Parts: sequence; structure tokens; C-alpha cells
Amino acid sequence: MDPILIARLQFGITTVYHFFFVPLTLGLSVIVAIMETLYVRTGKESYKAMTKFWGKLFLINFAMGVVTGIVQEFQFGMNWSEYSRFVGDIFGAPLAIEALLAFFLESTFLGVWIFGWDKLSKGLHAIVIWLVALGSNLSALWILIANSFMQEPVGYALRNGRAEMVDFGALITNPNVLVMFPHTVLAGFSTAAFFVLGISAYHLLHKRDKEVFQRSFNIAAIFGLISVVLLIINGHGQAQHMVRTQPMKMAAAEALFESEDPAGLSLITITDLSETKEIFSLRIPAALSLLAYNRFSGEVKGINNLQAEFEQQYGAGDYVPPVMVSYWSFRAMVGAGFLMAALAAFAVFLGYKKSFQPKPWMWKGFIWAIALPYLANTTGWLMTELGRSPWVVYGLMKIKDAVSPTVGAGSMLISLIGFTLIYAILMVADIYLLKKFAKAGILETQDPSADDMLTAYVVNEG
Repeated sequence: MDPILIARLQFGITTVYHFFFVPLTLGLSVIVAIMETLYVRTGKESYKAMTKFWGKLFLINFAMGVVTGIVQEFQFGMNWSEYSRFVGDIFGAPLAIEALLAFFLESTFLGVWIFGWDKLSKGLHAIVIWLVALGSNLSALWILIANSFMQEPVGYALRNGRAEMVDFGALITNPNVLVMFPHTVLAGFSTAAFFVLGISAYHLLHKRDKEVFQRSFNIAAIFGLISVVLLIINGHGQAQHMVRTQPMKMAAAEALFESEDPAGLSLITITDLSETKEIFSLRIPAALSLLAYNRFSGEVKGINNLQAEFEQQYGAGDYVPPVMVSYWSFRAMVGAGFLMAALAAFAVFLGYKKSFQPKPWMWKGFIWAIALPYLANTTGWLMTELGRSPWVVYGLMKIKDAVSPTVGAGSMLISLIGFTLIYAILMVADIYLLKKFAKAGILETQDPSADDMLTAYVVNEG
């Protein structure tokens, strides 16, 4: 058994599980805050019912996100101790700030929000949920500052075989953060929008609580359309940044083996089994150069050319990431994103074209579309992390040098199986709870104390 492979599988599986919950937390906290703000401004009880309904689903998801996230930090010190030793001086700072500042802000005010109904003024209670949303997204910022150092190391000096921080300002203004943080937050907003659209569509299909869910649908449609359009624009900028800083990742995402100027964008590429050359490729001429440079000319380096460059720069070795995983992950992410944009635009049309009567299959389409952002989030993460192979810290440390030398493959395999099973159970529990309360709809009696008891139970069980 290869301990490196098992360690990578364990961290990858736990991260994929965790990242199912994070984007929804980022976006749904903001949507709930918007709904409560509308309640404060209008005084309409329907907005209060919306806030409590979607807030309940937010709490279930939040609890699961906390549980699945804690385990990852322990893996750094156990399975990846050499990585922690090398980069701990840098990586530890943003993680500590995330826990002490962002997470404490988020969790503290979430408790105040849960138990503050009818105890705080309407305006103050709405401010509290905005602080929860701020904490959630600040938490993502600090995590991405840490991750961005792995993607584009800045503000460090190598001393005694370790990377030590010499410029905290450079760390937090890392150019990679400037493209990665908006992309992650907008992905979270899009996830939440389609979550709300799908569940609202379910109730509109069954003609239940129509006023509340029609308003929820309309809010999510506008929020989702803006988020997805901005996400696509930001993704374009992120791709251009990738060409400059991690050209091998872009070459793998396009299965581009030889440098081209102008470079064509692949519609379909088939490689041999060794992923060292293409067998068939259909490309849009010059479109990849347009993506990379905003013009129909400009060289995009190919895998073989970059491999030769990296061997000269870093020494002998294989610097090519899994090509087909990167290639299809990129296409699944982009395809899901454009489909979401079309559906969000159609949702805006449905919400405001009162004379148009949607067919049942249209509502069902939005229910199934809940899966689209999760597909985009997961494949986007896979491309981001696997496309950096063989580096764990780009240009500084390879994956094979980061794993713990004292943790055996057997121990890793046992924990891998354990975590996978436990997380699978948690995932089933999360989906069950979300489905149960989502299908229940707006309760006939909006009793604040009963709601408080339910949310406290969910958080405590999490």
C-alpha cells in the first residue's frame, strides 16, 4: 500500500464531503439576512416566515459543516507532518485568525440570532444575522489566504529547510486570493440561490404556501442570476491568472500537449492511455488565446514544452498532473456554470412574467438543478488541487515530500475507511434533515419558542 496515495485519498474525500456544506453556508447566510432585512423594512409576516424557514435549513447545514471541517486540521499534523513542519510558520497564521476571529464571530452571533427572536429589537436581530453572514465569509477568506500560499507562494523566506513568513501583508494580498476568494464566495451565493430556487419550486409545484415561496423564488432568482454572471466573469480572470502562474494546470485543463500561438480551445480531446499525446482533438481556433489574453493571438504553452522547462528548472521528475481529470473537471465546472446562468435568467422571467404559467416539468427542472452548483463546486475544487500536482506548495514542495514518515499505510487506511463511513452517515443525516424540513414547508403555527428548541437541538446534535 502506498501511504502517499492513501493520505491523498483521505484528505481528498474529507475535503469533498466538507465542501458540500461550506458553499451553502456562505450563500444561505446572506439570503436569510436579506429576507430578514425585508421583514424589518416592510413588517410583513411572510418575510419573517421565510427568514425562519430558510434559517432553519441554514442551521442544519452549518452544524454539519463544522463537524466535517474540524477533522481536516488534525490531518495536517498527522498524515502531513512534513508539510506542516515546512509551511507551518505561514499556514498556521491565517488558520488561527480564522478560528479566533471569523469562526468565533460567526458562531457567537449565530447563537444570539437563534435565541434572540422577540428578545432583541427587529433591527438589532437583523444586524445579528448580517454579522453571522460576515463571519461565514470572513472565515472563507482566511482559509483561502492559507490555500493561496500553496497555489502562489509569497511573503516567505527559506531558512533551515522551512518556509518562514517575512511579509504578512504580502500573504493577505496574494494575487491568487484576489481571484480565488470572489470565485469561492460567488460559488457559495450561486449554490444557495439554486438551493432556494429548487425547494421553492417544489412547493410552488404542489401549490403550498404560494405567497412565501413565490417571494423566495423571486429573491433567489435575482440573487442567483447576479451571482452566476459575476462568477463567470471572475472565472475568466481566474483562468488568465492561471496561465501566468500555473501554466501546466491550464495546459492539462485543455489537454494541450504542444505550445500554440494562437491556441485553440478544446471542444473534445481524446488522449492515449498514458496521457502523453492526443489521439483526436476538435478545437475552436484562437479561442484559448482569447481566453488567456483577451485577444486572438498569444502563446499558450503545452504540456510537453512545460515538462522540459520544469525539468531544467527543478530537476528530473514528472511535472504533469492527471490530464483527463483536469480536462473533464474543467468542462464539468464551466458547463454547469453556463447552464446555471441560463436557468437563473429563466427563473427571473418566471418570477416576473405573471401571465406565463409554468409547466410542472419546469418546476421539476429547478428541483433537479439543485445539484448543478454542487457539481461545479466539486469539479472546480478537483481541478484546482489536482491540477497543481506534483506540488503541494507550488514550486517549493512536492506531494511526495509532504507526507508523514512515521504514520504507516495501515493506520492511514483504517482512518480512511472510518472517516469515509462516518462522513457518509453524516451526509445521509444531513440530507434527511434538510429534506424533512424543506418538504414540511412553512409551519401553520410560527411559535418562536418551538423554533428555538428545534434549532438548538440541531446545533447540539451537530
